[in-house]
Amino acid sequence: MALLHGAAVTVLAKYEVFNPTDKTLVTSLALAVLVGAAAGWGAVDAWQGKPERGKNWFIAALIAGPVSGVLYVIGRAVFVDQTGASELGGALTGGAAFSALLVLIPAGIGLFVGGRITKPDQPASEKPTGKPSQA
Repeated sequence: MALLHGAAVTVLAKYEVFNPTDKTLVTSLALAVLVGAAAGWGAVDAWQGKPERGKNWFIAALIAGPVSGVLYVIGRAVFVDQTGASELGGALTGGAAFSALLVLIPAGIGLFVGGRITKPDQPASEKPTGKPSQA
């Protein structure tokens, strides 16, 4: 998720260089892709019944925030405008918090929705409880 977020923000910065006034659609599409990726992946984890999936997504969000901030600064320095280390502070505070929430909230929604989807081999009368069976 950190790589996806870092790449998306770098691509948005590169796009902004060439189209400074027309970036609303591209920004919206990038946010939709990021939210969709986290929500879809979280839903698949819940649907498959992965153990400790909530804890794993929480840790993933905590890691994705700062790592995506660092990747953004590196990507912007290499591909956009030779940004220096002075951008690292903002990327590791506000940018990291936003990225972490952009992973955690959609993944939580995906976990909720994915846990309610019945598997094809499961009868419709058996509702998933979210807890592993004790067979």
